[in-house]
Amino acid sequence: MLSKTVGYSLTGLIGNAIDVEVDVNFGMPKFEIVGLPDASVKESKERVCSAIKNSGKRFPNHRITVNLAPADIRKEGSGLDLPIALGIIKSDGATRMGDTSSTVLIGELSLDGSVRGVNGILPMLISAKENGFKEAVVPASNAKEGSFIKGIKIYKARSLKDVCAHFEGTQLLPEVETADYKDLYSETEYASDLKYVKGQYAAKRALEVAVSGNHNMIMVGPPGAGKTMLAKCIPSIMPEMSFGEALETTKIHSVAGILAKEGIVLNRPFMTPHHTASNVALVGGGSDSKPGIISLAHNGVLFLDEMPEYTRAMLESLRQPLEDRVITVSRAKANVSYPANFMLVGSMNPCPCGYYGSANGTCNCTALQIQKYKAKVSGPLLDRMDIRVIVDGVKYDDLTGDADAESSAEVRRRVNAARKIQLERFKDDGITTNGEMGEKHIKKYCVLSDECEGLLRGAFEMLKLSARARSRIIKVARTIADMSGSENIEEPHILEAISYRSDEV
Repeated sequence: MLSKTVGYSLTGLIGNAIDVEVDVNFGMPKFEIVGLPDASVKESKERVCSAIKNSGKRFPNHRITVNLAPADIRKEGSGLDLPIALGIIKSDGATRMGDTSSTVLIGELSLDGSVRGVNGILPMLISAKENGFKEAVVPASNAKEGSFIKGIKIYKARSLKDVCAHFEGTQLLPEVETADYKDLYSETEYASDLKYVKGQYAAKRALEVAVSGNHNMIMVGPPGAGKTMLAKCIPSIMPEMSFGEALETTKIHSVAGILAKEGIVLNRPFMTPHHTASNVALVGGGSDSKPGIISLAHNGVLFLDEMPEYTRAMLESLRQPLEDRVITVSRAKANVSYPANFMLVGSMNPCPCGYYGSANGTCNCTALQIQKYKAKVSGPLLDRMDIRVIVDGVKYDDLTGDADAESSAEVRRRVNAARKIQLERFKDDGITTNGEMGEKHIKKYCVLSDECEGLLRGAFEMLKLSARARSRIIKVARTIADMSGSENIEEPHILEAISYRSDEV
């Protein structure tokens, strides 16, 4: 007897509907799965067999053929256990079931028949909804993740026995209640706050400009000057994520299997990989083409502390996603693309000992050592850093002062105001911040006066800037103008933007 169920698998973040066709006939006992399954899908034979028997159902002692269609898509993961098991039970004919071909079934089976959670539920359900499915059955442990998808009825399953009862019509599975993102979000208390950063007024101003326009930034200064502390304060001044941004970020974290218990990412990611991490860990890939750290930082911050300590290959791999806001992972089994729209923040010392040019220490490095150290971060990568700022040591009086500096909450209000202007400006352009502007956007929204052009021309010639650097100065100036509430870019905005292209970095 032939039966059909529907499962789902993922290629990157793209969900693929898988027709699970099961045929049970009276040939020699054999269990075969065809349709380009990977090792985890092939191993489902043992899990499915035990789960069916331990759920009180009969496992047919006949020839069982399972076809996973379409056959040209590689099926990965254990989420197809549930549709395979239900298809076998229905094909055996010992149990009368309703239509199983219009409901998406996702779940891994334990040997005792319980349904385990799987990674990537959110992108699968979003794809299922877009493909016209009205119902889905997911593991109970993934219910929170699925509760944010509206327009598709989602049931949560704890065991194969409960799923069988649902399709037999004897007892329906409990339905997942839809959740509201706004009800979950609450003001987060961050461990790092700008009010605890003493002095460093220029660096804090540059930080505010960078976050307001989503600009990449690098800080250079001696050890202990506060570079890392400043970077850790960035999440506390970033605007809260919209529901759309939260879903995008959650999809990536769901596929990577690092989703929090809330079922959705509520705060912007702050990823800081160790300098010994591999290139695959950073950009993604491996045998299963999973997202890397730069994709996990999507809609958030990627912080590289002491950039020269990272390998040249790792740093250079950032150039493409910094321009395209997406990373394409090419492997033998598949080519997948992951979004990578992150704010890159880096820090480094000015020399190997760290005190070159510092007022609080003496540098013992030779000119050759300093040159070799700085060369570890390539010119093309530095050119993609919109803001470069020198962070020197603070004075003792600044450290012992009683008065707290401006808090992150106050800075965040100004950042939100600047971001609101940008959202309105780019509502029809497919971008949201000044940092994402291309040349056509610069030409449309960043018209310069003759005086501003003169200042920019002088800086271009004196600092020997590239065409890319000129564009990035204009984008930063546009952000500074937004922060001051100015409709047009004025001379002070251009001058401040030029000051962030320090030739000492």
